[in-house]
Amino acid sequence: MHGNSPYSGSEPSDPEPELTGTQRRALKHSINQIAARTRDFLPDEYVVGSEISSSTAGVQVTVAVRPPVGSPVSAGFSPEFEDVSDDDLIPSEDREEVARGLAASAALQVKHALGDDVPKTAR
Repeated sequence: MHGNSPYSGSEPSDPEPELTGTQRRALKHSINQIAARTRDFLPDEYVVGSEISSSTAGVQVTVAVRPPVGSPVSAGFSPEFEDVSDDDLIPSEDREEVARGLAASAALQVKHALGDDVPKTAR
């Protein structure tokens, strides 16, 4: 059989729920809070961004940090839609944890990129 057969590959799954306008605004607000909190932990040389995307796997939220040197780091996850209110798709403790983790990972990327070439500033 050829790859263009309608029966090849995985079985079609149930479609993921679409975001309502209220959910999209709440999700955007939450990831903007994560990005802002991440910026609070880092100097201005780090670039922080966020996005909401949809795919066949559902809604995906990504927050990324581009350090001045080294590789970018990101955190991507899918919010839970069941048993939560529209304004609490990403709980505040999760937002704080993601922001801290991203900031620490971005700082570590800079440290790895610079290696031992940086002179010590204190004795």
